[in-house]
Amino acid sequence: MAVSQPTDAYLQSTDIIDWHHPTIRERAKALAAGENNATNIARHCFHWVRDNIRHSFDYQLNPITCRASDVLHHRTGYCYAKSHLLAALLRANQIPAGFCYQRLSIDEQGTSYCLHGFNAVYLQDVGWYRVDARGNHDSINAQFTPPQEQLAFILQFPEETTFPDILSNPLDSVVKTLQKYPTWDSLYKNLPE
Repeated sequence: MAVSQPTDAYLQSTDIIDWHHPTIRERAKALAAGENNATNIARHCFHWVRDNIRHSFDYQLNPITCRASDVLHHRTGYCYAKSHLLAALLRANQIPAGFCYQRLSIDEQGTSYCLHGFNAVYLQDVGWYRVDARGNHDSINAQFTPPQEQLAFILQFPEETTFPDILSNPLDSVVKTLQKYPTWDSLYKNLPE
């Protein structure tokens, strides 16, 4: 992966990763309750976002969310938004978190493509570890099993790729797309690539 050590940038609160928001801090504190081990806290945060925030496309839910506190409030988001919330919960617990992307076939035929967003978390014993809180269903089984990664999607076509970079902020193109399209179906027709 492209980053070897976390910097303060991977702990920052921003307009989108607004972990200083009271509801984010409250949820992060609840997920860390009784735990001193950062890996266990990260696991709790991952499972909570994966299992409690509904994927907008899967459930055909509005509104489209982007800011972490909005994802938490509405309990829905596309993969990108869910990664924003997971990063905020991790950072609120002083666990460095970044953003990763894959280029995947939308139709699983290899004719059209989009970006898929997920996270990397820095674990003391492992280093950077990629996790995907997109949400599981029949054909998706993302897990938190360090050091073994188990992301939501496996590459199937030569044009698909998992980008090696771990970014401290979400891609601007992703944020702009989430902010431009207000409904799950309008966003689905205009997924960032």
